[in-house]
Amino acid sequence: MASSSCADNLPPEASSSEVSENNLQPFFVLHKASQPRSSTAKSIRGKKKTKSAANESETSSDIHRKMDAFHSVWSKIESNIKDVLRTINADAFDEIRNWVIESFDAIQASRTPEITAKTSLSYPVLFNNSGAISQRLSTGLVFTKNMEIVDDILTFEELSLHLTSHGCHVATVSSLDFCSKNGVGGCLRSLLQQFLLVDIDAADISLLASWHSKHGNCEKPVVVIIEDLERCCGTVLSDFIILLSEWAVKIPTILIVGVSTNIDAPRNILSSHALEHLSPCTFVLKSPAERLDAVIEAVFIKHWAGFSIGHTVATFLRNYFLRQDGTLTSFIRAVKIAIVQLIFKEPLSFVLKGLVDGEENKGSYNVDLANLSKALIKQAFDLPSYCKHAGNRNNQEESNVNCLANGLLELQRLNELWGSVVMCLYEAGKHCKVTLLDLYWELLSPELCKTMLSVHHPERANDMLASNHSLSGFFQASEKGTFIGQVILKVRDLPVAKLSQLLKTWEKLAQGSNEVHKKILELQSMVQNADNRHSKRELTDLSKRHLSRGRAKCANDEDTFNEKAANLVYDMMRECMQPIESIPFHEIVCFKDVDKLQSALTGDPRRRIQSDLLEFQKILKCSCCSKGGVLLSPSMHDASIMYTLAQEHGDLINLHDWFQSFNATVSCLKRSKQLCSPKKRKVSNVPQNKSDASIQARFCRAIIELQIAGLLRAPSKRRPDYVQRVAFGL
Repeated sequence: MASSSCADNLPPEASSSEVSENNLQPFFVLHKASQPRSSTAKSIRGKKKTKSAANESETSSDIHRKMDAFHSVWSKIESNIKDVLRTINADAFDEIRNWVIESFDAIQASRTPEITAKTSLSYPVLFNNSGAISQRLSTGLVFTKNMEIVDDILTFEELSLHLTSHGCHVATVSSLDFCSKNGVGGCLRSLLQQFLLVDIDAADISLLASWHSKHGNCEKPVVVIIEDLERCCGTVLSDFIILLSEWAVKIPTILIVGVSTNIDAPRNILSSHALEHLSPCTFVLKSPAERLDAVIEAVFIKHWAGFSIGHTVATFLRNYFLRQDGTLTSFIRAVKIAIVQLIFKEPLSFVLKGLVDGEENKGSYNVDLANLSKALIKQAFDLPSYCKHAGNRNNQEESNVNCLANGLLELQRLNELWGSVVMCLYEAGKHCKVTLLDLYWELLSPELCKTMLSVHHPERANDMLASNHSLSGFFQASEKGTFIGQVILKVRDLPVAKLSQLLKTWEKLAQGSNEVHKKILELQSMVQNADNRHSKRELTDLSKRHLSRGRAKCANDEDTFNEKAANLVYDMMRECMQPIESIPFHEIVCFKDVDKLQSALTGDPRRRIQSDLLEFQKILKCSCCSKGGVLLSPSMHDASIMYTLAQEHGDLINLHDWFQSFNATVSCLKRSKQLCSPKKRKVSNVPQNKSDASIQARFCRAIIELQIAGLLRAPSKRRPDYVQRVAFGL
């Protein structure tokens, strides 16, 4: 958007530059700075330029360090996410690959010499007896359990690479290729482009048959992946399947179809004739909740990249995933946005690079903090988390820098201990179907940490958590209480065999705390010894009375072990569970501004448009418009003038009154130029009606801009001289 009133104030460089009409890019309406009127103003401006240049150099250096920190943190997180998503589908991908190979071998084994002799023909070969089986397409139905295709795109890309690496010809076809507009020809052109690696306008399947008959191509399976069955046009997809089945003798194609709903989807979308040509086999991928748990484990717990989120942000992301979006892609995008906002808001965020680089070398910090300015050092020790925990302060700069480095290493160590507790509880929560997302959200709460640390007696803790009195009103996550309470109750009810397996897992996870690890080993040895004694007693006790007594004693021992395991959970939580928001210097690595993240994800475009139109001075920062404050200025943008004048009206705006107000505002610019001009003005030959026509044109263009922005509704036939406002006060 641009206005002619602002065109007079544009710098000459902008007016002389040639811009292509098709190069549409966002831009700001800039104004030309006013000319200095005295030598004093020149000297003041020169000093300001010197200071601003120094500030710009410092700012550019800080931005460069922050950009390095962002790339370091995000590259590590992105690499962990890709690895975990590739690993979580590895078993399913191997199963699909084995099925593809078995199907291809079965097709090759069913080929008789008669069929092989006719594969060189240029038309499809049909057999009633021996070829009936080969005309049915081996079809793998992959159930993704996703309602949005955005999460499945990366999954099928990984599947395509996996099959290609094992010697298959793979082509991926999206639902856009199966639209009614393109027909079957669009699908065939996509296949020809991917298999023949050339752009072909003619949709001729015989070209694909001749390519497959060449030496080497026919020895590998031909796999066609259809990403989303539910989004495809059923008629086009049915015709495509029938066409492939007709050419199945010459091109033995194996289909892999992504299904996001249920097993009835093919029956609801495809025709009965197309279903007769399919030989289906089902495969099930991990659910979105399971994939999200794997991402949380890789990003925030096991492979910590120096970035964490606060409890309020975790609450928003959990609700956003479960109730609104439900896609893993949006969750990853939210994490990336949070990293950007933390790094460019927090002055000391560049130290995250040291946490990432020092991840491989435990106990070291790979950023030189000795070059920090005194202002940054003071700002680090003025953080609320440090002031709350700090005792005696040392004012020496060197010791403060060492204190900061040690504080960051201690933060990393405590966060690793906290993560080990989360994983121990998650392993126990798998027996009662508690997700890692729920446990991670609940264990991030500093209030829960205070509650657990205030409990010094295990007996008291058992009563409080079992009855849920201490946490009443705190995270009413389910009818049974907190998720931690569900996990502890499940630990009390586990059989001895499963409890022994759980203790083995805890032994591997709780390596950071020697005391907790020692208690786990003691309980594990007790359970194993009791299990051995019970097995021997069952072999020696032959009488029924002795056998019944042995079973009763065994049940009592199991209750004792389960109680000790529950007490062990309390010990782990009291000694190791310290959420990130309760650790000094956590503001440097922890993002807690949920309002900014919510605004970035969900957004409020209409409110933002209104705010930019009414408060444009904050964006442009020009002297000509800011002098008047909230008053109208003729150098303002036409749309800003119009929308500011619209605030004086109600729901309906009279176009005539609105134009008169706009005309009076923009006419002030011409009168002010005439009064301020020292030279004798030449007589203009431009008629007055032409000037009025230009103002009317600007008025109409501003109305169209406001209408496109969604702030106005066009005049109706009933009242053509009025427009209606759509959005009101901010």
